[in-house]
Amino acid sequence: MQKRDILDCHSRIKPYIHRTPVLTSRLINEKIGAEVYFKCENFQRAGAYKIRGATNAILQLSEEQRAKGVVTHSSGNFAQAVALAATNLGISAHIVMPTSAPKVKKVGVEQYKGIIYECEPTLEARQSLADKIAQKTGATFLHPSNDLNVILGQGTAALELLENYPNLDYIFCPVGGGGLIAGSAVVAHYFGTDCEVIGGEPFEADDAYRSLKSGKIEGNKTVNTIADGLRTTLGDNNFPIIKEHVSKIVRVEEDEIISAMHLVWERMKIIIEPSSAVTVAALIRDATENPKAYKEKKVGIIISGGNVDLQNLPF
Repeated sequence: MQKRDILDCHSRIKPYIHRTPVLTSRLINEKIGAEVYFKCENFQRAGAYKIRGATNAILQLSEEQRAKGVVTHSSGNFAQAVALAATNLGISAHIVMPTSAPKVKKVGVEQYKGIIYECEPTLEARQSLADKIAQKTGATFLHPSNDLNVILGQGTAALELLENYPNLDYIFCPVGGGGLIAGSAVVAHYFGTDCEVIGGEPFEADDAYRSLKSGKIEGNKTVNTIADGLRTTLGDNNFPIIKEHVSKIVRVEEDEIISAMHLVWERMKIIIEPSSAVTVAALIRDATENPKAYKEKKVGIIISGGNVDLQNLPF
């Protein structure tokens, strides 16, 4: 990925996405001891940043490929993004979702005219069913986080953040499948000025933390986390980018995720989902443990999404 690729991608997807706002909180600034800028992708179309990568990937398909539609697997946000992007571009979208996916996200896929196929809540089951659908329909498979065109699209959220605030010292991202943090890290490398990218991850699904330590992709023994969007593992396309350009991964406990979610809802009056709250919790934890690292620094946070089941809040 080159600098020109990122700019071309952003130009390509602009007609189909929102340029989301960047918000601040005086109380959170005081708590961290830094200036914190929240890139609010919870206000994005389909409620999350993933419409960026989904749209870019579909726009890169040939007319012949588009005619046969696309297929993906996702617990929710990429599912909704692909369904909406496909509808916007007049093609069909086959969406494999685990039975454990939040109801609010399944409803979103249906509203965006995606065709849902349910499977057992394992990565193996998701991929197996997606492969069968692709074989049967001829649809092109779009990986939620390991497709290079998806990664490129996801990075445009960080690009917009740096266009607004070019002198950021840090950008924090949640880490699930690795697409957002890989795209953000490439953008920070080309468009930032000594801007470090740091990931936030639950202790209950800390494969990225362990992968950075070992130097190879690790799996998860447990995914018992409220952050449903972060239960996936890294891929062979995004992991090399993460290894090269991500400074570290900060792990957080489940109660820290819930507290961060509550803090943002209460103080900033915006709805964020648990996967987004992981990143806020990671910044709070790291700034508490390393206050000098953040003193009077400028910190960007990618608020990845706001798709929450209001009937099942953790507080």
